[in-house]
This record gives sequence, structure tokens and C-alpha cells, in this order.
Amino acid sequence: MRSDDGNREGWLQRRRRRERWLVALGVILHAVYMLSIFDIYFKTPIVHGVHPVAPRFAAPAKRLVLLVADGLRADKFFEPDAQGNYRAPFLRSIIKTQGRWGVSHARPPTESRPGHVAIIAGFYEDPSAVTKGWKANPVEFDSVFNRSRHTISFGSPDIVPIFCGALQHTTWDTYPHDFEDFATDASFLDMWSLDKFQSLLNRSKEDKNLKELLHMDNLVVFLHLLGCDSNGHAHRPYSSIYLNNVKVVDHVAESVYNLVEDYFKDNRTAYIFTADHGMSDKGSHGDGHPSNTDTPLVAWGAGVKYPRPISSSNHSDCSFRFVDDHVHDTPTPIEWGLHEIERVDVNQADIAPLMSTLIGLPCPVNSVGSLPLDYINMTKADEVEAVLSNTKEILNQFLRKSYIKQSNSLYFKPFKPLSHYSSILDKVEALISARDYDAAMDLSQNLRSLALQGLHYFQTYDWLMLMSVITLGYVGWMIYVVLHVLQSYTSLPGNTFGMEQAVQKNNIGKIYLYGSMVTGMLCLLLLLEQSPPLYHTYMIMTSFLWVQIFSEYQFIKTLWKHISGRRMNYIIKLLATTAVSVFIIEFLVCSFTERKLYTWCFLIAGATASLYLFQLIPWRSGIPIYVCIACWFLSLFTLMPAEIPDNNQLVVISGVIIIIIGIIARWLDLHAGGRKYWLNICNCKFKSSKFSSLFYLQALLVALSSVMVYLSTVHRTEKQELLASHQFINWSVAGFSMVLPLFSESSLLSRLTSIFLGFAPPFLLLSIGYEAVFYAALALVLMAWILFENTLLNLNIVNKSSDSTKSVANNLIHGFDSRSLQLSDVRIALVFDSFRSLDKTKVEKDPIVMVKEMVGGIGGQPQAHNIGGEDDSDRDALERGEGRGC
Repeated sequence: MRSDDGNREGWLQRRRRRERWLVALGVILHAVYMLSIFDIYFKTPIVHGVHPVAPRFAAPAKRLVLLVADGLRADKFFEPDAQGNYRAPFLRSIIKTQGRWGVSHARPPTESRPGHVAIIAGFYEDPSAVTKGWKANPVEFDSVFNRSRHTISFGSPDIVPIFCGALQHTTWDTYPHDFEDFATDASFLDMWSLDKFQSLLNRSKEDKNLKELLHMDNLVVFLHLLGCDSNGHAHRPYSSIYLNNVKVVDHVAESVYNLVEDYFKDNRTAYIFTADHGMSDKGSHGDGHPSNTDTPLVAWGAGVKYPRPISSSNHSDCSFRFVDDHVHDTPTPIEWGLHEIERVDVNQADIAPLMSTLIGLPCPVNSVGSLPLDYINMTKADEVEAVLSNTKEILNQFLRKSYIKQSNSLYFKPFKPLSHYSSILDKVEALISARDYDAAMDLSQNLRSLALQGLHYFQTYDWLMLMSVITLGYVGWMIYVVLHVLQSYTSLPGNTFGMEQAVQKNNIGKIYLYGSMVTGMLCLLLLLEQSPPLYHTYMIMTSFLWVQIFSEYQFIKTLWKHISGRRMNYIIKLLATTAVSVFIIEFLVCSFTERKLYTWCFLIAGATASLYLFQLIPWRSGIPIYVCIACWFLSLFTLMPAEIPDNNQLVVISGVIIIIIGIIARWLDLHAGGRKYWLNICNCKFKSSKFSSLFYLQALLVALSSVMVYLSTVHRTEKQELLASHQFINWSVAGFSMVLPLFSESSLLSRLTSIFLGFAPPFLLLSIGYEAVFYAALALVLMAWILFENTLLNLNIVNKSSDSTKSVANNLIHGFDSRSLQLSDVRIALVFDSFRSLDKTKVEKDPIVMVKEMVGGIGGQPQAHNIGGEDDSDRDALERGEGRGC
């Protein structure tokens, strides 16, 4: 007997050591595999060594003026105000009489730096810039400013230095960071840029060198107008301050136009007005919602076509794909008043080749934009030459990437559609010589499209290998953990085999040897291909996991014999459980794109769980009714808008609701009386104190946080700074309340109530609307889930209590006073996953887009409580009035 006890104790110690090792391995593995996101999705599109293509056409403009209104939404720019007056009268007159207009479509992440990079450099942001907060260049890149003879730039210290800081041929200045104050009307920032440009022109009348510089060819003037972005964050895009800033931007554009035309008097200036991104209704940006991706574009001046009435013969090219999945030929809203004038939408990166063409510069060497022909006013021959120059520049990038990949690959797979690109170029040149411009144009555009596909091909060249290795790694980790759980926590045959360690060590040694050889060969191949060090790490981790799995072959064999030897009904039950689990997991995946699925989920779960409990519970109980009501209450929230409207009265009322729920839970805990079933379910081993000071203290903190929400909101609406005493109280309440649950009583309901009340104050202080009620609803459902599981566990014990010997044998597994895991326990893991994914549901269509949104969240505003969607309440709470001090 002592020998058996000693063996059992030794086995328990080995299991504890193995589990500590598993925890460490799991942390390392997930940390390493998380880095694969950067190697797959965040790989820089920039390639060095690409030669620029000199244009072979006459530049229609001598200089270019670029005006970028940061954070300006297209609809707020084009639509009229409440009185029917348009907010941008000057630019509207340009659209109707002098230039071309459309919507520029941005790609997530819709942040300031990525948007400006797309406009000025012609490619979509190097995702590795997220590691620098979108503030600096991790990889140097070419831009229109680099190719210009001189660039003049004024604006934000966060944007202008990115493009002008390292250039010798530039004149630039920025205002101090202190000017970017969210508590004031930021439209004065736009006027600062205008005043700086006007001062430069005035100074040139006395400075001969400056005057000569201004009269150079290939001159670029860039004014960055930050007002709309700052006012949108601070006051939201529906506010009078933001809408008035649209008028300020229009005034700046008119003033710049008049200054330039009066100064040069040569009609050789081209003008581009656009925005880097829009602004959502909640005052944020970063994701792929149309309010963030749709920005205005107005072009006029030298080299730009005049307006043209819309007709059935001038539809856009439907084969052209917008980066934000915008639908071609979408009708222009009637309220914009422009539905009779042809609208030409472009991708944001298309603006760079447009600017380069207007002033006769080579396109930026990493540009992926396509020249929008409907904007440029050139002869047919020059148009073909401009498109061919654009095509060659993209083709050069493709050839450079192909060369780099081929020189490092042992088995290179070329992009076959461009295997005969040289003959296509020769044919285009022949068509141009023969003056068959239409055929040359079609062939050039087709070649450009193929070159863009080729760039995407090499950008994703390693995806299949990387995704296969990472997927095998995650699958291997899951299998390895499942094997450990089956060996250690179940009563399946084979545990004795595991405890006695009756393993053929020589066979395991062979497995490790063969595994090491295979891993070494794979790493050698990666080394010969000059793969990054992380590729080797992914391969080693994945191989290590599968070697560990194969080393358990004896247990797997025993497990297979056990399952195959069971009755058919057990196998059917196992297959059914697996099928249901896969269905629920797929359901959770679908919920990321369709959040309303959770409404059906909790409606069905509430009804099913309550009916199940009604059938099982032999005594009178209100638990089934409570479970149903709690689930149905929570189901309402995924029907509500993801963009949470301000409603601070609701936040205060939510504090009252939370206190009432706490009082009810406390009453139930104190008045359980002699109900033995309720006492067993709640695990009440000790009698609760009827005058618990902890409960009253927590309720007081919840009430205090509700009062502070009201006081802080009053200060914010009156545009006053939050008092230092308010900030101190808010931080103290939020921090102190989260520590108090550590001192709660041991019974189930007391502990849950204490945790519920402990995390309520910080949640209330960071809430702006109905999400505060969601906290109460979620807590009620979590309590219902725990009561549901405890009820089932109690019923299981009661049913087995008649045979005490059998009960003891079943509850004492491997030396612990607990039952072994059963197949039905899969339910617990699935429910937990459902609650975990409830906080992460989004409304985007594409997983890659969601990754880019995440990048936008990292580089931009912090994300808040995602109640089946995204919310910026944390940012509002932090930025506006210092967030009530939290």
C-alpha cells in the first residue's frame, strides 16, 4: 500500500512539473506565433533598387499645390447645412466651372500617416510603421516630394517632417505640439498654415534667391490642414465646430488659389484638394467604414480637365477595384447637388501618379497607383506616354521583387502571366510609333494590371508556407494539450500506463532523433533561401510540438483501442459532441462579421438551459427562470448600434441598477436559510455576516463613481478642465475598488457579488452610454452560467450519493477530492469561448481588413469596451475633459 501511495505521489509531482513546463511552453509558443502576423500581413511592400522612369511627355503644369484637410469626411464636405447652404462654396464653384471632382477611397488603417503616404508616395503604408506608432519611417521610401525640384510645406509636426525632414531641397515649418489642444477650436491650425505660406510669398518680393526658387519648374507646395481632424476627435463630425471648420478649409483653399494666381500670373499651376481619411460619427478613425474611407477629391488648374455633364457613355471602368470595396457607379446623393456633373472616383494611391504627371515628374518608385485619365487634360499621344510611364514604374517594381525572390529561392515559382512582358512592351512601342494610340493605351493598361497582380503575388509569396507552419503549430499545441488532459485528468484506460511510465525508451529516442534530423533539414533549406531568423523559429517550434505528440504514440494507441472497443452509442455520442463543437466554433467565427447572431445565440441558450434545468431539478427553484431572463436580457445588446451614442444619464442610472442587483444578491445570500440544495449550490460552508462592511463599502464606491460621472460630464459640457480633486477621486475609486474582491467571503454568491461590484466603478467611469447597462447584463449571465454548472454538479453528486463507495471512488481521482473530466465538460469550454468572443465581434467583411483595423487601433485611438462592436468611449473619456480623471 505504501509503495502504491509512493508511486502515486511521485506521479503527481511529475505531473505538476510537466504542467509548469507546459505553461511556460505555451507562453513562449504563443508569443513566437504572434510575431508571425508581422511576417505575413505586416511585411513591407517597399523594395529598394528600383529605377525611376523618366517621362516622355511635356508637363502641362509648372508647379503643384497640394491641400490635405486631415480628417475631412466626403459627405460633410459635399452636403449642405441645415439652412440649405453649402459649406464649401469656393470648391463647389471650382467643381462646376474649372475642374474635376470625385471621392478618393482610402484603405485601412485610415490613419493620418498611412493616408498621407498613399497620397504623396503612391503606396499603401508600410505596415511595419505600426511599431513606431505611425510617427517615423522604419524604411525610407520615395515620394513626389523627393522627385520635385523643391518642396514647400507647412503644417502639423506629426506629418510634415515625415516627408520633408530628410530632404535637402525643401522649405518647411511646423507649429509646436502644444498647439494641438483638443479642448479648443482647432481651425486656427489651418489658418496658421495659410499665414505661413502667405508670409513666404511676401518675403520673396524682397528675397531674390527665394523668388528664383519659387519660379522653378517642378515646384510642389504642400499645406497640411489639421483642424478637421482635431475638432472631429474632440467634438465629433456632427458638431458645429467641425462643420464650421469645413468652411475654414474652403476659405484656405480660396485664399491659396488667389495668392498663387496673383503671384505667378502664368496659369501654369495645378491644384489638388483632398483628405487623408474621414471621421466616424463617434469621433474616431482607423477602420474600413465608409465614413473613414470616403474622402473628397477636387482637382483643377493647369493640365486638369474641365467639368463634364454625366451621361450614359462615360461610366467608370468596372474592372477597376477600389481598395475599400466601393461599388462602381454608385449614385451620387441628391443632397450633394452634384449628380449632374461627372464624378470620377479614385483609389487614394492614384493621386501620386496624378500629381507626378501634372508637373512632369517620374512616378515614385514604390507607387502602386494607377493614373486616372479622366483628370488629366493632355493630347492622346501624351496620355499614352503618361500611362506607359506609370506602367513601366510598376513593372520595374515587379521585376525587382522577382529578381530578389529568385536569387534567394531554391525552387522559384515565377509569375507566369508576365513571362513575356518584354514582347508586350515592344508591341506597345510599335503601336505608339504607328500612332495607334487606342490600342497602345489598352495594352499598356492591361500590362499595368498584370504588374499589380505580380506585385501582390510576390508580396504573398511566402504566405502558404508560413500559414501552413503556423497552422500545424497551433493544431499540434491543441493536440498536445488534449493528450496531457486525457492522461492526467480523466479515467480513461492508459493512465496507469502513463503513471507507471512503461514506455519503450529506445523507440522514443528514435522519434527524437528522426525529428531532429527532419527539423535540421528544414532549417537548412530556410538558411539556403536566406529566410529571416523568425522563419527558423516557427519551423523549430512546430517540429518540436509534433515530435512531442509522436512520442506519446503508445498512449495514442491505447486510447484508440479504448474508443474502438466501446459500444456504438458511445462513439455516436463522441462524434455528435465533436460535430456540435465544430458548429459552435464556426458560429463564433461568423459572429465576427454578423454580430446579430449573438442575439439568436442567447435567446436559444436561455430557453434551452432553463428547460433543461426544469427537467432535472427535483425541487422548486427559481434558477431556471433567472437563467432565461438573464440570457434574453443580454441578447438585446447586439441589436444596438456599435457606435454608442452619448447618454450620461443612462450611465448614472446604470450605477443605480448595479447597486440594486448587488442588494438582491446579498439578500439571497443572507436568507438562504435551511434550503440545503441552495446552500450546496452556493458552496456556503460558513455563515455569512449579516452586517458585512465590505458590501456596503463596495456599494458606496459604485454610488460615488456614478456621482463623479455626472460631475465630470457637467465640466466637460461647459468646456472646463477637470478639477485635480475630481481626477484624484476618480483614479482612487477605480483602483481601490478592484482590490476589494480579494477580501470577499468564501461562498459562491458572496464572491461573485463582490467581484461584480468591484469592477463596476472603473467601468462606469469609462462609459458614455448603454455599455454601462451591458456590464450589468453580462455579469448577470456570467452568474447564471456559474449557477447552472454548480446545479448540474450538485445534481450529479446527489444522484450518486446512494452508493457512497462508488461516489468516493469516482471523486478521488489521482489523489484529488474532485471528479474526473467527462465528455460533457466540453460544454464549459465552448460557453467560455462564446463569452470571450462576444467582446471581440466586429462588423468588417475581410479578416485582413480586421487586422489592418487592429493596426489602426494600435497606431491611433485606444479601443474601448467592444460590446459586439467597436467603441471609442475610452478615448472620449481620456481626451475630452481628461476622461473624468481615468
